[in-house]
Amino acid sequence: MEKHLFNLKFAAKELKRNSKRCEKQENIEKQNTKKAIQKGNMDVARIHAENAIRQKSQSLNYLRMSARVDAVASRVQSALTTRNVTKSMSGVVAAMDAAMKSMNLEKI
Repeated sequence: MEKHLFNLKFAAKELKRNSKRCEKQENIEKQNTKKAIQKGNMDVARIHAENAIRQKSQSLNYLRMSARVDAVASRVQSALTTRNVTKSMSGVVAAMDAAMKSMNLEKI
């Protein structure tokens, strides 16, 4: 289960990295759009603008997916913690039961 948790956290980081990469690419496309407009190439500017819009939406999609994967990782982390606490409690209950049976209350 810990392996899956690690994989989820790794995937969330990878998605965030991809989001930042798309943002950088979007800024490059915006700059290319401005340059094309200054040169008077409206068709080229339109293509760069469409690419910038596509990169922006892709960046947002990566960010959304990263948030969802991170939420799942948090739930898995909570489940693992709960499982560990449950195991510890069962050990404590068994020890207390043994102490109660021997009626030696100082061991408790």
